[in-house]
Amino acid sequence: MNIEEFRDSAEMLKVVAHPTRLALIKVMIEKGPLNVTSLYEEFGMPQSTISQHLAKLKAVNVVSGTRKGLEIYYEIKDARVAVILNALAGA
Repeated sequence: MNIEEFRDSAEMLKVVAHPTRLALIKVMIEKGPLNVTSLYEEFGMPQSTISQHLAKLKAVNVVSGTRKGLEIYYEIKDARVAVILNALAGA
């Protein structure tokens, strides 16, 4: 078995394994692409905090951002996170 095969998956799991990031992922799965303002209103956290969490998710390719005018809309890019959330919900 080649341990290197799991390096990217392990890194993604480290980043996803945070309560706020799990909640952000859940909302984006349920509602589709959202901008930082929408997520700020959903969670009541400072926009800078939301942006920092999104940056970490983007760094491991869990989410991607699409610019529409002045706003960037974030959406789930890696479908494995939906499987992870379903597994956690069933636990």
